[in-house]
Amino acid sequence: MVVMLTGASGGIGGACARLLARRGCDLVLQYRNGRDNAEALARELSEIGVKALPICADVGDEESVKNMFAKARAELGRIETLINCAGTALEQKVLQDVTAAEWDGLMKTNLRGAFLCSREALSDMVSAKKGSIVSVSSIWGAVGGSCEVSYAASKAGLIGFTRSLAREVGPSGIRVNAVAPGFIDTKMNAHLSPDERNAFSLETPLERVGTPEEAAKAIVYLALDADFITGQTLCVDGGYTA
Repeated sequence: MVVMLTGASGGIGGACARLLARRGCDLVLQYRNGRDNAEALARELSEIGVKALPICADVGDEESVKNMFAKARAELGRIETLINCAGTALEQKVLQDVTAAEWDGLMKTNLRGAFLCSREALSDMVSAKKGSIVSVSSIWGAVGGSCEVSYAASKAGLIGFTRSLAREVGPSGIRVNAVAPGFIDTKMNAHLSPDERNAFSLETPLERVGTPEEAAKAIVYLALDADFITGQTLCVDGGYTA
């Protein structure tokens, strides 16, 4: 099976790649800025015995996405599964302080990127009458977040995108789901102070932060194993939204 994984150079993306490789999947590893991480990951996965193709692309740019898929198909063949893991965030700030450029940048990567990659992948999946798409949203997309309005809006858009696309392509045998991680120990949260991390942990029923591997397990489950699940958003948040 060939899996297109965007955001492969990040913490959750890398954890997904390792789990997928252990399942025998060949991987397209999209990255934009993390070239060293992506290439090191590709070498690591190759040692497991799977094909791993790192490609630098901007998921928010239409031509870049088309070129990425063309290269991936030429090297590995038809894309059978897509995981939209590429994402970006701003520092916490009230909406009045968010610039239009910052808003557009978030939407370009987090929402437009999933749209462009999903649209391109569907050309393979619809003809084969099977396929799976999983997008990485966030609990802020599910419940909202003060001083996270732009980020939450982009991730809420992914949830609506997932529900609607699942209805649209279900008759073609294609499943579409999302995962909404809570506080996960990744670079995106590295700027938080120990007190902030502790406060978030105390608000979580399991009283700890999650790991990239825990988020990846849910993503891979929905991508490969959840044969009768579509249109759903699974919160991987230690019970924060319970």
